[in-house]
Amino acid sequence: MAKRKVERRARKILGEEPVALVWCEIRPVPAPPKDVHRAAGKGPLKSRHHWLWYVGVVVFCFVIVPIILIDTLGRKFDQLLSGRSRGGQTGQPQSPPDTQRSGRRRSRKGDRGQDPANGVFDGDWDLTAGQLLLRWYGHSPSPKRLVMLTRNRICVAASPRRRLSPTKADDFRTITEFTLDQARIEGEAGQPRGYATFRLVFADGSWLEMGQLGEPEDADHFLRTVSG
Repeated sequence: MAKRKVERRARKILGEEPVALVWCEIRPVPAPPKDVHRAAGKGPLKSRHHWLWYVGVVVFCFVIVPIILIDTLGRKFDQLLSGRSRGGQTGQPQSPPDTQRSGRRRSRKGDRGQDPANGVFDGDWDLTAGQLLLRWYGHSPSPKRLVMLTRNRICVAASPRRRLSPTKADDFRTITEFTLDQARIEGEAGQPRGYATFRLVFADGSWLEMGQLGEPEDADHFLRTVSG
């Protein structure tokens, strides 16, 4: 279960004992229309990485990638020389034109059927869920949020830190809250651990899906509470 620091902080900012709480995340925020993003203040749409992540990217791009390219080119050159010495043909056999055309058609159909919201929310940026997403990283550089339930409220809290421990965080603060006539939680108990999700559904019909639930005991209790 959540450590005492988390529980004590939750009681303090709520002013009462939470019925259930759980740390959770959203999947990457889909790209909103430029005018919508601009109207919302052009806030960040991605989490900010730790500085070590950027060091790793630089090392990969300027050290690992050149090594891989040199090794790949060397192998292809050796294969080319080997093929010429045998008098054979090099390269892979190409697919028949009809097969290539049908593959492109299937690819285009798949693109058209793809969900532009990626299952993160209902897709309407003007409704409650979309507006909450546009400001998600403006409240915290971390994708993690603590959803807390009371008898008559749903509260969402965030820590100002980029990296945090869900069991030890004690500096989170409420960033938004909803009464039970403004929002509800939809979730099923007994979901596989590590894959469990729930939806925050708003009165205007919009919804936001949350996943990567922290602390298995907290997640199980939270889902049992909302499904009951």
